[in-house]
Parts: sequence; C-alpha cells; structure tokens
Amino acid sequence: MREGQFIKQNIERWENFQQPTEDPDEVAKRFTYLVDDLSYAKTFFPFGNTSRYINGLAANIYLSIYKNKKEKKHRLITFWTTELPLVIRKRHKLLLFTFLFFLAFVAIGVFSAYNDPTFVRSILGDKYVDMTERNIANGDPFGVYKNGNELSMFLYIAFNNIRVAFLVYSMGIFAGVGTLYFLFTNGLMVGVFEFMFFHHNMGFKSLLVIMVHGTLELSAIVIAGYAGLTIGNAILFPGTYTRVQSLKSAAKDSVKIIVSLVPIFIVAAFFEGFVTRHTGMPLWLSLSILLSSASFIAWYFVFYPIRVSRRMDKGMFNSEKGIS
Repeated sequence: MREGQFIKQNIERWENFQQPTEDPDEVAKRFTYLVDDLSYAKTFFPFGNTSRYINGLAANIYLSIYKNKKEKKHRLITFWTTELPLVIRKRHKLLLFTFLFFLAFVAIGVFSAYNDPTFVRSILGDKYVDMTERNIANGDPFGVYKNGNELSMFLYIAFNNIRVAFLVYSMGIFAGVGTLYFLFTNGLMVGVFEFMFFHHNMGFKSLLVIMVHGTLELSAIVIAGYAGLTIGNAILFPGTYTRVQSLKSAAKDSVKIIVSLVPIFIVAAFFEGFVTRHTGMPLWLSLSILLSSASFIAWYFVFYPIRVSRRMDKGMFNSEKGIS
C-alpha cells in the first residue's frame, strides 16, 4: 500500500481520535489502533511524515492516560515535570528560531549604533540617554536601579514584565507578525542599550550588573515570543488539521507556556528590585546568579524536554512491544 492510500484510508478515523472522550475503554481502543498504525507506518514509510503525525496522536492519548491517573494531588507536579516539557518539546525548532531571530536584532542594534551614534537616542530617547550619561559622569552608571523603594519597584516590574510578555504572546494571533515586531523592537533596544555602555568602556560591568535580572527577563520575553509564534504558526501552517483545530491545539499549548513564565518574571523582578541595585556586589556572586539563571533556562526549556520526550517515547515503544 502506498503512503497516500494509507493516509486516505485512515485519516477520518485519526481525526475522530482527536475528539476528547471520557470513556476509558474508548481511550484504550484508540491507543491500541494508533500503536498498530504507527508500527505499520514505521515499517513501510520510515521516512515519511505519517509516522510523526500518528506518533503525535498516540503521545497525546498516552499523556492523557498518564494525567488522569488516580493521584490527582500530583497534578501540579506532573504539569511541571511532564506535561509542560512535552508541550515545549513539540515545537523545539520554533523556540530555536525565536531565539535566533531575537539575537539577530540584538546584533543589528549593536551594529546600527556603532555606525550611527544618533541611533542610540532614536531608540532609547534623549531623556534616558542623558540620564545615563549623567550617571556615568557622576561615577554611578547604574544609579537608575537604585531609585525608589525595593518592594514598590519589585511589584511594578513584575506587573509590567508580565504585561509585556502577554502582549508579545497575544500578538501572535495576527499570524505571528505582531509577535515578530515586538521581538524585533525589544532585540534592537537591548543591542543599543548594551552598546551605549560598551561605548563608555563599561560593557563587561553592565553585563555583570544588568544581566543579574536580565538573564531571566530577556529569556522569558523570548519564550513569550515563542508562545506567540506557536499561535501564528498554527494559523499559517495547520498541516493535516483544519485551521480551527490547529489553532485550538496551539492555543492550549501556548497558554501553558505563558503560565510557566509567571514565576520566572517574579524572580526576575525580585532580582531587579532587591539585588541589581547593589552594583558593587562581589564578582563571584554576580556570576553565580547570572550563570544559575542561564543554566536553569537552558536546562528546563531545552535539555529537560528532550529527556522527558525520550522517556515518553521509550514508554510508548515498550507498550507497542507488549501489544505486539
């Protein structure tokens, strides 16, 4: 049987399997059918997209079985340890694209500011640049982080960062264009901002001070962009789903990603409100916070989802062998 014929013969049943059901017998039957279809597809169409599609359907059912175990008190734990990592892993390439897109415009911001000194003021504004240059001249280049009460600053920053992230995410509904625009403007701003300090020979110091909170804050903005592009990608490229089905699935997944950013923004705001203001902290402490933040982001959003996905695939493979 050709792959096209195999798809045509089974596509209606696969689409029906995407409809939720509370009947455990029906869930078991669907999983059994999909495992059989997956085994056939892997045998006769090992390089086609059919195996990947069926595997996705089977993984969703497997996950729903896993989630609906009797241990309801562990629901919150399984969300962070299994459900969310699998959602992230599902579109890992899109996360990489989002990061590279943002990084590209950071570099463009640096390059533009280097070639045109007026570019810094056009992006950051005269008022902010003048204030920063006064602080540098007075020997306190990061004085802006020392203004105001720590608690008030923490609450304001946390609220503002969550608001910005939600805006970046929600703009994904415009086929991802709105999200790309916000990633572009934020990336450009970061590049110009850092160039301003490097231009005054304070680049390394600025990284040690600002990235204490900036590592988590900027990473979360990129991940919010990833969630927004998940929506845009579902609209533009629904694949074998209808556009409505694709959008519904992407919306559920992207909301989970956005929820995961709330504690990250709160920690970043805590650092900015209570820690960053201590600009004379020891080098080892600044590096420890910075590297710990970067390591956490890389581990939870890159390496851990791969590990969970492989563990899940192994569990499905063992189930497949058992059924066979």
